[in-house]
Amino acid sequence: MSQMGTELKEREKSIFDTQCPFCSVQCKMQVVEDTDQNRRKTYTVIAKPNAASEGRLCIKGMNAYQHALTAERILRPMARVDGQLVPVTWEEAYERIKAKFSELCNRYGSDSIGVYGGGSLTNESGYLLGKFARVALQTKYIDYNGRFCMSAAASAGNKTFGMDRGLTNPLSDIALAKCIILAGTNIAECQPTLMPYFTRAKENGAYIIVIDPRETGTTAIADLHLKVKPGMDAALANGMQKVLLEEGLLDKKFLTDRTVGFEELRAHLQQLDLEEIAELTGVPSESIRKAANAYGKSSTGMIFTARGVEQQTDGYMAVRSFLNLVLMTGKIGKPGSGYGAVTGQGNGQGGREHGQKADQLPGYRMIDNPDHRAYVAGVWGIDPRDLPGKGVSAYEMMEKVHQEEIRALFVMGSNPLVSNPNADFVEEGLKKLDFLVVADMFLSETARLADLILPVSAYIENEGTLTNMEGRVLLREANRPVPGEAKHDWQILSGIADQLGKGKYFDFGSSEEIFNELRLASKGGIADYYGITYDRLRKEEGIYWPCPTVEDKSTGRLFESSFAHSSGKAEIVCVENHLPDEPTNEQYPLTLTTGRVLTHYLTGVQTRRSHTLAARDFESFVEIHPRTARKLGIKDASLVRLESRRGDIVVRSRYRADIREDTVFVPMHWGDIQNVNKITNPALDPTCRMPGFKSCAVRMTMLYPGS
Repeated sequence: MSQMGTELKEREKSIFDTQCPFCSVQCKMQVVEDTDQNRRKTYTVIAKPNAASEGRLCIKGMNAYQHALTAERILRPMARVDGQLVPVTWEEAYERIKAKFSELCNRYGSDSIGVYGGGSLTNESGYLLGKFARVALQTKYIDYNGRFCMSAAASAGNKTFGMDRGLTNPLSDIALAKCIILAGTNIAECQPTLMPYFTRAKENGAYIIVIDPRETGTTAIADLHLKVKPGMDAALANGMQKVLLEEGLLDKKFLTDRTVGFEELRAHLQQLDLEEIAELTGVPSESIRKAANAYGKSSTGMIFTARGVEQQTDGYMAVRSFLNLVLMTGKIGKPGSGYGAVTGQGNGQGGREHGQKADQLPGYRMIDNPDHRAYVAGVWGIDPRDLPGKGVSAYEMMEKVHQEEIRALFVMGSNPLVSNPNADFVEEGLKKLDFLVVADMFLSETARLADLILPVSAYIENEGTLTNMEGRVLLREANRPVPGEAKHDWQILSGIADQLGKGKYFDFGSSEEIFNELRLASKGGIADYYGITYDRLRKEEGIYWPCPTVEDKSTGRLFESSFAHSSGKAEIVCVENHLPDEPTNEQYPLTLTTGRVLTHYLTGVQTRRSHTLAARDFESFVEIHPRTARKLGIKDASLVRLESRRGDIVVRSRYRADIREDTVFVPMHWGDIQNVNKITNPALDPTCRMPGFKSCAVRMTMLYPGS
């Protein structure tokens, strides 16, 4: 290449500092955009050193730039005219929203408009979305897809400890744990850049127990794999508690000084029969005893739960059952000991802290608490009486849509048609709406039904903060120009608010300005961000909350001397052995459970538009044990119909000799005829309103044999 060509190449190289948009680790990276001598764009992704991922990236992060650059991006507002989506100007889009929202509000009241958010939005966008719903629209109906991710663990943490933050200690503590329980979490595929923490612990002598009905990349590192029946995690934890009690593996001083409720638990456990629990869970009693002894006798230990435990109709109590194990042994508040709720979405933690949930205001304040309402209303400059009350959970919003109580829906950063259970029911409801607005980068399954689509910026273009799984707030730099006419989430919300006559409450010129208001709104709350600033984040990389002052230097370890309840003590509770909401029978003889695969993320709207990732897993599948398949006449690699009481899907069979014979598994990343949530159970946990995704009764028939 000539010297001039070399200079051209150097001149046209752009470096974008950012972080992966996918899971809750939030790995830091650089995307280098280069132009070769033929003026073709090439891209290189470089992992950046950071405290969470330690400079690692997984296959999703390495290829995340592909969906941001694809030609499938929506670059102009699109409105439905005569049944077709056609380009319109932003002015026209805003005018349509103003006219329709005003009409519906005048006719049916402000609660006829619902707002549906997402756990991948930045803290600034999530905060502003909550404010937008309650100030600009004055509706009580707002919730988000994080309800399906963290609500069980969040509710359990709040009730047990007095606060909810993903991990009670930093990730670096994992290497110090001598026993680790991974319950319903497949770290190897869902948060793969964390796996070295666990292999390091194993090298240091840790005994690892994995609880999962299937064998996975995570069970491969286990010293003990408890292949539990789907939905029976609470009972399994009860069995382990009973063994701890019988073996005397208790921290009596910790129980006396720092907990309440143990005597009631003791009486409850004494009534349980370990052999009955073994029968209920499908885990032999000797394995339950072995697991309990390993955890109880270890000097340090950590327990992690994720969707396998939490996405149940008793998910809240199942998590509390595992938290009883933590408290009975005093393994919390010290190096190498603690609890972790493995957040799924990139900002699943921050997304629930600042107002997207139906019952919450910024700082983890509660919307039905008069003092909390007064404080936030003061920050927002409104009368507390003008703040709407508590709404309903995400799936219950879909029920309100179906009942036509919610007549218009504003969706941002989510794909509810694929992520909700009972998806056919959800689709019927969305089609009834008078007006559906979707803010998205792509024509998702939900956006295809929209009356108006608003194009949004991608992660590499949209600056803001996100809170990773350990409660560490990170600043995502984003300096790539926004393509076409796309706008940042916060710009869209501010623009609509201005059209609705509420612009003075949304007069922001940058994400940092929004964050500074968020800091004030969170001040004094459980999730206190007041001491966190953009300047500090740039200098310190990440800061743990709570952070009440700019001088605060938290280590990330919680509950070293007391818990967050006013008493300073944690609450132990008795947990009943809960059977799945939908048992199998002769008509539906198999239990379906769902989950993720390494190459895809959530409903696949982004990862299925990455050619590298889509090529790795281009279609959905159902894992089935070969013996079960032969009994049903199902051949390997065949197209099969999987049916529940709610609907059916068509996927390809995949023999797996390491799954339970009574269980089948389908990933959650595909829509349309492969959308597993067409058949999942919409029954909700009575406390946290989490749907029972992880267990429903199904049957299977072969359509076309494999090649």
